[in-house]
Amino acid sequence: MAPELVFAATTHARRGAVRHAFRYRVDYVLIDPEERAGPALFSRTRPALASVRDRDHGGPRGAGRGAPWAREVLAARGLPLEGGDRLLLLTQPRIFGRGFNPVSFWLATRGEALLAVIAEVNNTFGDRHSYLCAKPCFAPILPSDRLEAEKVFHVSPFQEVGGSYSFGFDIREDRLSILIAHRRGAETLHATLAGRRQPMTNAGLIAIAARLPFGGLRTSLLIHWQALRLKLKGAPYRARPLPPEEEVT
Repeated sequence: MAPELVFAATTHARRGAVRHAFRYRVDYVLIDPEERAGPALFSRTRPALASVRDRDHGGPRGAGRGAPWAREVLAARGLPLEGGDRLLLLTQPRIFGRGFNPVSFWLATRGEALLAVIAEVNNTFGDRHSYLCAKPCFAPILPSDRLEAEKVFHVSPFQEVGGSYSFGFDIREDRLSILIAHRRGAETLHATLAGRRQPMTNAGLIAIAARLPFGGLRTSLLIHWQALRLKLKGAPYRARPLPPEEEVT
């Protein structure tokens, strides 16, 4: 598959004792993580305006193994990819070498069917944990499906570790939409990522760099800005617990 750009927006809406919401522009790339193709300003092997590095994904942060890790995770759980199966990576690229990804997604497909997703979650404390989202026997994931998972990983100091996630995926030829909802008692958080897909071009990469010139630094600053807003609203702060021993749940 030729690499694509996904011009998207993310929204977060928190309900409960402390209500909070925001919406930001965010741009992703959708790539075949085992191919080197792409326009001149994009690379997986050398410095470039925009880049996706194997060591940033699949395994420990900073020491990832890329696609082989994702294939091993899927095979160990009963989905060896072969024949016409395809593995894709949806992630924010590094811009001018800088990057921070709160969440990236490994997509396993067979023809037009989405069979499994690995949601690769990073926090600002240097930790990572991944959630494997799939239906029994890896039946195709439909846009109406909601896949449940226990929350076991510390993401925000203003949210407890516990409760449950609900994941939804709507991956189309021209657009994609992802929902992650967290519920713990009366507290809920709905996060969405939605945008249009289009072929990756040098002009498109320049447009991303012009809109988001500080790349991952901007993402990190926005996370801390929202944390400050929550603190001022009276949200209780929770110390970082140790991350789960399991790499994937």
